[in-house]
Order: sequence, then C-alpha cells, then structure tokens
Amino acid sequence: MEIRMDFLNWLDHDTSMKILGCLQDPADLVRVSSVSRSWRHFVIANGLCKQLCLRMFPHFLRVDCVSEPSCGNEKASEVGCSKFVEWETLKREHKAYAFLAQGCLLFPFKECILDAISASSTDNYPVESIRNTLRQGDHSEGRPSYWSSKGQRDAEVPETLVYKLVADICVITEIDIQPFQAYFQRGSPIYSAISVRFLMGHAKCPMGDPLGEPLDDTAHDKFIWTYSSPEFPMAQENSLQNFKLPEPVVCIGGILQIELLGRVQRQEMDDLFYICVAHVQVKGRPLSPAFGVEMLGPSGKFVLKALSCDPPSLPDDDSSYHGGHLHGRVDLELIMNAWRGEGDLEYDWDSEDEVDDELAAF
Repeated sequence: MEIRMDFLNWLDHDTSMKILGCLQDPADLVRVSSVSRSWRHFVIANGLCKQLCLRMFPHFLRVDCVSEPSCGNEKASEVGCSKFVEWETLKREHKAYAFLAQGCLLFPFKECILDAISASSTDNYPVESIRNTLRQGDHSEGRPSYWSSKGQRDAEVPETLVYKLVADICVITEIDIQPFQAYFQRGSPIYSAISVRFLMGHAKCPMGDPLGEPLDDTAHDKFIWTYSSPEFPMAQENSLQNFKLPEPVVCIGGILQIELLGRVQRQEMDDLFYICVAHVQVKGRPLSPAFGVEMLGPSGKFVLKALSCDPPSLPDDDSSYHGGHLHGRVDLELIMNAWRGEGDLEYDWDSEDEVDDELAAF
C-alpha cells in the first residue's frame, strides 16, 4: 500500500516555513495553496505570498494596507468578530500580493511616460518646452523639436525634467535620453549633459488631471523622492542613449525626475552653457489598471488598491491544473532533498480536500 504523508502535519511550523520559503515563483505558492484546505490555510495564515513579494520587491514594504473593490461575492463583515476580520484581511493580502508579484514580472513591457510636468528652466517657452521631449526624434512637423534650458555661465548648474508615468505603480528598468544636436548652428554642437541621475517618487498633494501646461520649477517642494539612481555618464552624441538601472525599480506614485548634471557645450552667440534634450523614453511594466495607490501623507506609506477582482492566472500549459484544483501531487521533492541533504525520498499526501470557490479562480 502506498504511504501518503502531508509534511505540514508531520513537521514543525518553522521547518514547513523553511521548505515552502524555497519557492521563488508566486504561481507556485498559488498552486501550493490549492492542494487542500489545510495547505491553503497555512499559506494564507503565514502570509507566504506577501513575504515572497516583499523579498522580490522591497519597495512594497511601504504598503500600509490592501484594499479591493467588492466583486459581488464577498461575505459581509461580522460585527465584533475580530478573527473573521483578520482572516478576511489575510485572504485579501494573499490574493493581492500573489497578483502583484506576478504582475511585476509578467505584465507587458512598454513605454511608461504619460506626460511632462515641469522643467527647472526653459529658454524659449513654449517653442522649446519639455513636452517636445515626448516626441520621438529631433524633428516635428518639419522643424526642430527639443527642450532647452536657460543659459548659464557656470557649467556646474544642473537641470531637472519631471514626468508623470502612465500608472501609479510602474516597474522601471531603463531610461533612454537623446541629447539635441543644433544642426542650424555653426559646427552643429551637441548640448548634452555630463551625467544623469534618476529619482522616482510621488506627489505630496494630489495632482490635477489633466496636468495642464508644464511649469518651470525645481519641483523639490512638490514631490517626495523614494529612489535615487547611481550617476550615469552621458556621451556628447546625437543618439538615443540607454541608461539601464542596476535592478528593476518599483516607482510608487508615478513620478520620475531626470537630473542633468553638468554642462558641456557653450552657445557661440552668448557664450553661455546650455543643456538640450530631443527625446526621453522610460521603459518598464505599468501595473495599471490592476493596481493603484493612495498615498498617506509625508510618511511615505500608502494603501495598495487591488482594482481588479481577477487573481493571477497560472500558465496555460500547466496540464495538471484544472479549475483551481491540482490533480495528482505537487512535486516538492527537490526542495525537500535540498533541505535534508539526502537522496531519494518517497512521500505523497492527500489532496482530495475541496478548494473553495474563492481560491478556485486562481
């Protein structure tokens, strides 16, 4: 007779946590939570999906709580029943963090700039507005298209460009910047910066929609920056230069600032230093419309809004998964052997418990 063993019942809590902590894919934890009622309870009660998401993307440590819309099938809260409320919160976080982690990895990779907010200075507004940097290339309707700073005698004076991203939460991987070459000036000078740095964060106060005309403003008093990149050298070349971040950055709040540090080129007619940019691209994974945020004042904490009622789907080619149930056994043998440092280990467990309708959607 084949012996079946559920190691969650045989092993102590810490050992079970260590074993399941070896899983690195949120979809695997969703599968594990579908094995049986007891497994589902263990995964949700211990916040394993939340822990995995926070290990993958520490930026979400600033989440104060998770909210979601009513999907029409939620039970009403029972007044005075703290255990019920706590369990409903854990279930909500389980779904949200599983979907969030998967979205940060698998949502479509695309252009992430929605609009321009402000530039620290503009030489000839609106002809040389920051909005020109949203157009690809250095020409638009047969005329030069670029943003230009005001001229400075000091080559060390920096400039900043601030943009609104397409979603409140975006996973940003790289930024592309094309300096402008003034082919209409003698010698066709290129007005690049010496180096660039990127800041991401959120507005201190809600911003209007639409944003209106870009402003000349340093923006330091309007935004809170929660990420600052290393400094990247910029080449004095008329090309779309790629600046890849050391690791994907979760921008919570949807605001990006580009710092242009140092000036290279003087303009012949006035002997002043300028910085000019033809085009800017921001590449990453926007998590809209699935998620939104509500910032909680200057603390940097925020409410994570799970705006979609649909939990993460599992890969289409997983033939072992049907309608929220796993048929057969989940093979964690490699994890067990790696933890024990031993060879073959024969085990199995009963997966016949019915998974309830809420988790079946996974």
